[in-house]
Amino acid sequence: MRSLDQARTVCERYHPGLLPALAEIPFAEREAPGSPAIDLFRKHGGAGLLVPREFGGQGADALDALRVQQAIGALSPSLAAAVCMHHFTAAMLYSLAGEHDRLTPRQRDLLGAIAPGGLVMASGWAEGRTQQNVLLPTVTARAAEGGYLLTGTKKPCSLSGSMDLLTASIAVPGRNGEPELALALIPVPSAGLTVHPFWGNTLLAAAESDEVRLADVFVPREMVVRTSPEDPHRLADLQTAGFIWFETLICAGYVGAAGALVEAVVDGGRGIPAERAALVQQAQAALALLEGAARAVQAGVRGDEAVAAVLVARFAVQDALPQIASRALELLGGLDFVSSPDHSQLAAALRALAFHPPSRAACAEPLMGYFAGCPLELA
Repeated sequence: MRSLDQARTVCERYHPGLLPALAEIPFAEREAPGSPAIDLFRKHGGAGLLVPREFGGQGADALDALRVQQAIGALSPSLAAAVCMHHFTAAMLYSLAGEHDRLTPRQRDLLGAIAPGGLVMASGWAEGRTQQNVLLPTVTARAAEGGYLLTGTKKPCSLSGSMDLLTASIAVPGRNGEPELALALIPVPSAGLTVHPFWGNTLLAAAESDEVRLADVFVPREMVVRTSPEDPHRLADLQTAGFIWFETLICAGYVGAAGALVEAVVDGGRGIPAERAALVQQAQAALALLEGAARAVQAGVRGDEAVAAVLVARFAVQDALPQIASRALELLGGLDFVSSPDHSQLAAALRALAFHPPSRAACAEPLMGYFAGCPLELA
């Protein structure tokens, strides 16, 4: 299928050999606990996709990153979901290293090692807690000599078995005594950081989405990103960049998985031409929504406008994918269903998009306010 072929071409340009290496592994093995998929991602330069060239990375733009995720998602939705966490973290952190450098020398040194070392970053934001404000930290920090001691948990935490660095939103004592949002950069391993079984579903099981616990994990003050009187918007800008990239890339992986089902219908000549055409049109419309949001970000759209655009695309895609999957399975037919679980598992995995933050209910009122002319304030 043309759109998937384009995505594969882009992926091959950035990560030569990754897709053929993944395709050699049976689908069930690619998606199972202990899958070699994340190691293949690391070995084929995956860590550097969104890392700027000045830091040794490839500096992919939003549209190319979307297509790489689409191509990976068509082969392994687990891998696409897992590495989305690395990519949005990279985009978020390196956004502080732009024209006006907002990083400490030690933070710059750490970020300079990510792409050359193939280091993988996991994200410890608030995802996974029902009705939890996705912008509130689940890890607390208390002051210690030279830094902070962190305590808390993140579950699920994708890449928990492969991470070299954990980024965690934390609550630190503020200058006025009130808790203040900050971001900690935690190398793995670190004393007091442990990983525990959590993921119980066979779907997306290769994403390594288990529980990470922090018990008095020490982080030097220089490895904590926080606001300052000179840069009061540092954390707000960080969150906005991360949010936009996360929504775009997590959707792209699922759109790729849906595209794989549609491609199987088209390549197999299933159904009549009108049925195949209708299915392709649905899939292309979902992809076009994401591409539109990515192009807007690439063109310089920022702030509330960019967040609103990616949220509209995300929920429209979320609604479209189950319909695409259901129709694709129907056209593939009963013999395909009984002969292999691969397509039915791929279709079922698409449902997981609804469980990534933020929820539709949490966004309804803020989006309605934004469309009525108010600032967009997500909870």
